Formats: sequence, structure tokens, C-alpha cells
Amino acid sequence: MGMQPRFADAQHALREVFGYESFRGFQAEVIEHVTAGGDAVVLMPTGGGKSLCYQIPALLRPGAGVVISPLIALMQDQVDALAQVGLRAAFLNSTQDWAEQRAVERQFEAGELDLLYLAPERLATAGTQELLSRGEIALFAIDEAHCVSQWGHDFRPDYLGLAVLAQLWPDVPRVALTATATAATHAEIRERLRLERARDFTASFDRPNIQYRIEPRTGSAQLVRFIKNEHPGQAGIVYCLTRAGTEKLAQLLCEHGIPALPYHAGLDAATRRETQARFLREDGLTVVATIAFGMGIDKPDVRFVAHVDLPKSVEGYYQETGRAGRDGEPATAWMSYGLSDVVQQRSLIASSAGSDAHKRLQQRHLDAMLALCETVECRRANLLAYFGEKIGPCGNCDTCLRPPEVYDGTEAAQKLLSTIVRLDRERNQRFGAGQLIDILRGRATAKTQQWRHETLRTWGIGAEFNDAQWRDVVRQLLARGDLTLAEHNTLACTDGSWEVMRGQREVLLRADVVLRSASVSRPAAKKSQGEQLPPGATGLFERLRAWRAEAAKAASVPPYVVFHDSVLRTVAVERPVSQAELARISGVGAAKLQRYGEQVLEIVAAEDR
Repeated sequence: MGMQPRFADAQHALREVFGYESFRGFQAEVIEHVTAGGDAVVLMPTGGGKSLCYQIPALLRPGAGVVISPLIALMQDQVDALAQVGLRAAFLNSTQDWAEQRAVERQFEAGELDLLYLAPERLATAGTQELLSRGEIALFAIDEAHCVSQWGHDFRPDYLGLAVLAQLWPDVPRVALTATATAATHAEIRERLRLERARDFTASFDRPNIQYRIEPRTGSAQLVRFIKNEHPGQAGIVYCLTRAGTEKLAQLLCEHGIPALPYHAGLDAATRRETQARFLREDGLTVVATIAFGMGIDKPDVRFVAHVDLPKSVEGYYQETGRAGRDGEPATAWMSYGLSDVVQQRSLIASSAGSDAHKRLQQRHLDAMLALCETVECRRANLLAYFGEKIGPCGNCDTCLRPPEVYDGTEAAQKLLSTIVRLDRERNQRFGAGQLIDILRGRATAKTQQWRHETLRTWGIGAEFNDAQWRDVVRQLLARGDLTLAEHNTLACTDGSWEVMRGQREVLLRADVVLRSASVSRPAAKKSQGEQLPPGATGLFERLRAWRAEAAKAASVPPYVVFHDSVLRTVAVERPVSQAELARISGVGAAKLQRYGEQVLEIVAAEDR
């Protein structure tokens, strides 16, 4: 019967197990609905408290909650975290030997588990289905449900098989949860998981504590400056497109005194596990990774997520940046972006092996991502609009904090487009951005002399701009669709090009390089709660953090599993002197109070002596 007899209701479980006084958003509504036996689709941003939406119903209903989780590498950490709050949780996966698996099976069959974690591919096996039929199931929770979307950024074929749950266990409630879903992905979740009659719960996708920033790329030193100036000694994730890029950049960060490790699918499994474990357990480590890293990472104190290559979609970008600031404290989503990103992504789509329909979808995803990069309006408003949510200016993104200047780029666009047309029509030639910029600036090179480009009527008509400024123009015209890539990454005109050349449409461009002053400072980042601690609390907070590190090491769990920073800060400010006072602090449940209460109170008392 699980832990059901211990709790009178959801509020009791919330206080006793997790140490929180009140639910957030529609958590209480989801819990009430699922506990009563209803199916649900829950769309809630990272850090919004999705896990409570199935953990508490699993405690209130008879049997064990079966959680479908996509990454076996993280199951141990999830189970360890639940054990810290006094829950009986276990997993079944390929990392266990036969004896370990059999022990978990016996626990499930005997009704001795509150939560059981399985990967989707294991659930599809006849042996696992037979096991589940021998025990009592409180509910099925399908985490990272967007993985069922065949057109999505994290598609997992094994998720398609989860539709069988409705057939084999029609009376067991199912709850599908994700932090990333457009209207189309939402519809796919309902259809493919047989949740047509499920109740929808959709929260705001806004993460107001994250500051979104996208800057014109100037080089790899840009990332080093960002981390050292704004997030020294703090945990972060840097996303790269290639495996080689992750290794090269991790080495560069280390050379500049920033502890960093690479992570990509080409590394052996043991190395990946070790990197992941170190990231979860150590303070101040940066992981430089491909998109193979991050799903399911529960680390609450990631202070920044950086992209040094353009993500393929807004959904992917939102999912990845959402790994910052899960604790609700200020965090930064930073990206450097340039012309090479546009060229590279368009080339990848053109050369991909997918169908024409799939390529068109990839192009729409890229166009939306480019619109986010090039917007002159609120960056957060643009991001949320992609998910169907409307907000006004946020006040915590680069375009709000330092509104970009805009200039009339019509003449510059006409000069560039005219050069492309003359080369194509008069000489049947096409070139990339570099050659076109040499022509516009009237710069003689071996290649311009070989093709006698100095005889073109447009030779030297763009000398007022430097190379970086012209590359800015090219990038923005590509993003707008007024320019396109042809074979071998050469540039060609579009239907929109002719409207520009005829003067039928004005071209307003961001002044990222053209008018930008090198002296303009970056947007001011909001200070974290740690920086806002009263002077008398700072020393105690640091001593509590040191104690937590030792306690976590002894328990073989990440430090945040013992207590979040927010709990330690509250202790440092309020200085409780009794178990009752400590129990009133949010995040201190009954099990943690019993396990750590005396130690925490001793540290506080020693500080006050």
C-alpha cells in the first residue's frame, strides 16, 4: 500500500515530506485530479515543480508510482534525492546486475516502493510488463513527454511504444509532463500517448529569473570574458555544435583558470558518467557539451547556459537555457551569434537526407530561431510568443536593458544585392560573402584580379563599411529572407531581393556592428540572493555550505540533495535555535530534519557563541 496511510491529504504530504508550506501555480489542481484517478498533460517550465505533480499522488494512491524517465544515467541521482526526503524509491535499468534487479522486483511485488523508475525501452519488454502486472500501480508518470514528438528536437522512438499503457492498464491514471511544447507538440503528446481525454494543465513558459542575451560573435575570448566577469566560480553549461568544438573550448577555458570538462556522444560511457557525476556534485564546474548533455539534469544552481553555436530550433534553445536557474535565483542565458551560424545551419538543412517536408520544417525552425536573434523588440516576448504566450517588455533581456539601435540599411542592401545580380547575369558567377565584400570595398586580391572584378560597376561602392559591418548586413539579409544560399554556400537573390532593389521596401537593420560603440557596457545582471545576504549572515552561510559539502560526500549525493542554497540562506538569516524553528523553514521536511537538524543547529549555535 506504499506510504498512503501516513498522509491525510496532499497538503500534509507536501509539508511532512518535502518541507513546503504551499503549492505553486496549479500543482494542487494536478495532484487532486491525478489522485482521483484522472489523466493529465502537464506543461510547466523547468524548475516549476513538475515532479511533485506525480510524486504526491503516488503517495496518496495505493501502490507504487511508475515513472518513465529517458536517461538511465540520472536514475540513481533521482532515487538518492527521494531517499533523502524519506521516500522508498528504486529503479530498474541495465546498470544493475541480476541480483540487484531481482531485489527491486521483489520490493515492487511486495508493495514496498513508493516510486519505481524505468526507461521507456525497458517498459516495452514483456518481462517488465509481466512484473508490473504482479504489483499494484498507483499511476504512470511520463517525464520529458515531448520526446514522443517525431518532428521534435529530442525525439526518442521508444516513447511511441508508451501508448500501450492505455491498453494494458486502462484504469491506472497517466500523467505526461514536459517543460517544452508548442501547440503542435502538445497535440502530438495527446495523440501518440492515447491521452485524448486527459485534462490539460499549461503554465506560463516564462522564466523571469533568466536574463536572455545574444551578442554578435567576436571570438572565443568572448566566452572567457563572459564567464570570468559575470559568473566566476559558478556552475554553467556551454553548448557547442560539434564534438571537436567541445574539447577545444573546454581546454581553452581550463587554460584561463575556468574548471571545465567536455561532454559528447563520442566519449566512452564511463567518461560521460564521471563528467555528469562531477558536474552534479562539484561547485563551480563548467561542462562544454553537445546537446547530448542536459536532459533530466536536476542541478538547481546552474548560473549560466551559454551557446557558442546557433541552436537548430527555438524549442531546443528554450529547453537548453531552461537548465539555468532552476532554484529561481538570477541566471544568464548567453549566446554569441554570427554570419557563419546562418550559413552553417542552412547548409546542414540543404544537405540533410530527410524528405522535402522535413527540410521545410527544419527551415521554419531555423527561421524562428533567426527571428529571435535578430529581433529589436523584447527578446523574452519573442521567445514566449513562439509557444503561444503574449507578454509585454520584460525588463530582463538585452533588448530591454539596452535597446538596440536600428538604421536604414536599404542602400547597403541594394549595393550588395546589385553586386550579386551583376555577377550572376553578366558573368554567370556566384560567390560567398568574402568575395562580395572584397568587391564592395574595392580590395584587390589574387581572386578579384583572376576574375577581373575591378571592372564591375559596383567595384568599391561599399567602402564606407568595414568587413565586420558588411558581414552584419549579409547575416541580417539572410535571416530576413532577402538573400539566400545557393550551391557551395554562395549567395543568391530571392523574390524579396527585387523589392529591395526597386526601392519598394525599406530595410531596417540592427546596428550590431555598424553603430555599436565598443565602450557600451553589457546589461547589468541582477544580483543573486547570495550577494544580497546581510553582512552578518554571509559567514554563517559559507560555513553551512562547507558542512553541506561534507554531508553530501558522506551520503554520496550531490550537495543540493542535502539542502538547496535557498534553505541555507534562510537558516543563515533567521538563525533558528530549535528543531521547531528549523522545521518552519521551507525545504526542511521531516526526514531531513531528523537526519540533519541537530548538525545545522550546532553550526548556528557555534556562530552565535
